[in-house]
Amino acid sequence: MTNRIAAIALAALTLATAACNTVEGAGEDLQSASREVKEEI
Repeated sequence: MTNRIAAIALAALTLATAACNTVEGAGEDLQSASREVKEEI
C-alpha cells in the first residue's frame, strides 16, 4: 500500500512540474509577442 501511495505522489509531482513548465513557456511566448506588437506600434 505504501508503494502505491508513493507512486501516485511521484506521478502527481511529475505532472505538476510539467504543467508549471508549460505555463511558464506560454507566458514567455505571450510576453515576447506583446513586445513585438509594442515595437510595431
